[in-house]
Amino acid sequence: MKISSLFLSPLSAIGPLCVRRLPRPSRGVKFFSSASRAVVLILLALFIATAAPAPQGHVPRYYLGFDRNIYPGDDALPTLRKTFSFASYWLSPPPGEKTNTWSGKRELLRKHGFGFVVLFRGREEKDLKNVDDAAAKGEFDARATVEAAQHEGFSPQTIIYLDIEEGGRLFPAYHSYLRGWLRTLTANDYQGGFYCSGMPVREDAHTTITTADDIISDVYFKSRTFSIWAYNDACPPSPGCAFAENPPAPSASGINGATVWQFAQSPRRKEFTAHCPAKYAPDGNCYAPSDMAHKWFLDVNSATSPDPSAGAK
Repeated sequence: MKISSLFLSPLSAIGPLCVRRLPRPSRGVKFFSSASRAVVLILLALFIATAAPAPQGHVPRYYLGFDRNIYPGDDALPTLRKTFSFASYWLSPPPGEKTNTWSGKRELLRKHGFGFVVLFRGREEKDLKNVDDAAAKGEFDARATVEAAQHEGFSPQTIIYLDIEEGGRLFPAYHSYLRGWLRTLTANDYQGGFYCSGMPVREDAHTTITTADDIISDVYFKSRTFSIWAYNDACPPSPGCAFAENPPAPSASGINGATVWQFAQSPRRKEFTAHCPAKYAPDGNCYAPSDMAHKWFLDVNSATSPDPSAGAK
């Protein structure tokens, strides 16, 4: 929200300042004459100060982070911290995995100065039978999310992102699942968010939709307490496998209001990244510039905060 301030010259309160030549004062009134001149000088100084151009607005600052399904290992943290302000942190096994290698690593990451973007795996649409079944499973998964967050030491009000791998418009049952998860999570004093696609999908000749916009349009008027972590690695708008000191704003993903943007993935998806200005490594992955040996491929994100989930508290 932009706040406008109205600055008035101190002279505007006393009307125009008229100066005319006066007879030379006698020695007995010299004190009052000097005081008057001092007042005028002060008013003039204030006028100049208030008439001076306002300072330039603060340039927004954005932050780099990485995410991986598999914990990179303790030895990787000093190297990755040279580039990144925050790291992903799974509370559940990531998609395609049966175990969670991030478990128990929160305190070590925090000691190295990392902020967090915290994740819990969402269900696939095929697992949801109907609207009622989906709502019940959303509530069940939210309770599991809260239990895992507490076990890992994340305090209440931490923002936890539900990982949604589906693309395009979601079925009504899936929306019921999301609302059940979010409602139960916030009732337990945690904040909810959604990791989801910010990439347009064409439904017909006249309609395109992103999963992020579909979620926002459904959930926004029912619960405004959620965040969006959008992924869009297509070039443009993505800069590719890039590590700018001040990376692009999450809103540049195409999703207004996004607080995190995943703009590069490993391995690269050639159908979306062929025109990226910053190229991926020859093996198709993205590596931090300080990882000269290419030990840890990763996804790259920008965020409005160095601790997008407020999980380092």
